[in-house]
Amino acid sequence: MRNYADVHRTRRNCEGFRITYTVDGVSFKHADDFDEVPAGPGDQLFVDTLPIQHADGVLELVRRGVEVYYLRRLTLIRKRREELKLPKTTRGDIKALMTIEERWFRRVTENFLVLRRMILAYRSLLRTHQQLLNKYKALSDAERNVLRPAIKSLEEQMDTLAKQIAEEAGIRYPAYNIIIEGLGICDGLAGREALAELLTYADFANSPLRGLKRLMGLYKPIRSSKKKHWKLYDGGLHQAAIRLAMAHYRTMPNGRQCWELVKQIKQLLTAQALGGPAARGKIQKYTPGASTL
Repeated sequence: MRNYADVHRTRRNCEGFRITYTVDGVSFKHADDFDEVPAGPGDQLFVDTLPIQHADGVLELVRRGVEVYYLRRLTLIRKRREELKLPKTTRGDIKALMTIEERWFRRVTENFLVLRRMILAYRSLLRTHQQLLNKYKALSDAERNVLRPAIKSLEEQMDTLAKQIAEEAGIRYPAYNIIIEGLGICDGLAGREALAELLTYADFANSPLRGLKRLMGLYKPIRSSKKKHWKLYDGGLHQAAIRLAMAHYRTMPNGRQCWELVKQIKQLLTAQALGGPAARGKIQKYTPGASTL
């Protein structure tokens, strides 16, 4: 049985979320958490977005045997709603969601949910760290002395969380440690976290190289008044690819170096899946310009 759900903020304080779901697009019901949706083993649930606050509820559904899918691009709902001339309401959004092709959805796994929650926390620390660094550069020496302990404390928290993410990824992704060794980034926490981020969000096994290139924004920048080019990639994955390349090259990489590294990851994953040298523990060291898939 297919279920469709729309997650929206409550009107009271805009902090909570309410879930509206339906099976047929005619009868609609409400829930405060995903584990309240009456879906059982073998059922499918298509949802527009997955707020981090509802990670536990979605995880409960997945463990219950429910196939949960979330929409890759939220802009598709507005586009489809306008095409069908549906009202800008929760029910209108769900009806639009029901008409979107299944290829635009991604299936959620337990590995994804667990690591996603940790990665989002790391990204939050990373943004705060960058903001403090920007302020630090604009301050006087006396003011910098006040801000320096806060930056150091934040960096320690980032290292601790990055280590936890790397350890969790090593448990949940069999190829993770193989790629770490193949790329020679065993010592860098930032690089190991970035790799975990890429493996969590990008489908290297089933995505073509062109799709990965578009997803991570590794095309040469194009100026466009329509700005459609910038909607083709995930900014978070673009930054993760840069951090991974920095850990590998030990310097600020250019776009071509990031792209070569992404191709090498796919090559190592393919070799591991086919039982090649990487799967037998014989790591092929990366050399720029080497033939890849």
